[in-house]
Amino acid sequence: MKDKKELAEQAGALALKLEIEHGCCPQCVLAAVQDTVGLISDETIKASHGLSGGGGLSGVGLCGSLVGGILALGAKRGRDREKFAKGKFIGNFSRANELSLEFKEKFGGLTCQELQHQFTGKTYDMWKPEEYKEFTDSRGDQCARTAEFVTRWVVEKL
Repeated sequence: MKDKKELAEQAGALALKLEIEHGCCPQCVLAAVQDTVGLISDETIKASHGLSGGGGLSGVGLCGSLVGGILALGAKRGRDREKFAKGKFIGNFSRANELSLEFKEKFGGLTCQELQHQFTGKTYDMWKPEEYKEFTDSRGDQCARTAEFVTRWVVEKL
């Protein structure tokens, strides 16, 4: 049995590889968590697809890697539907906030557009093929590094 640190490194490396090869950072985070520690259903991975690129490739929402990590945390610590009336389950909010704060400290922002600017000096309309290609060409592996960081962090905390 691997210790958490080793498992987290393995999961992070897998998320990095998946993001470089296939894109869609929230799915890559969730798939790497699923492949290393379980917990994540195929339905959750599928449902996260539209959350990439700040949500629908809009750029204005949270980084998809961060969203994937928050979903993974919620899969373990979130509130079940039958427990709606039993409170907010603030512990899950606390852990998600902790991840968000560390993410922002490391990458300089939380939204896809903030990260685009951090990584390349400008933002892009990802619905324009030429801008999407420019972003993809100029960001290098930095988006994949967000998936790696989030996945490693989440697996260590689960």
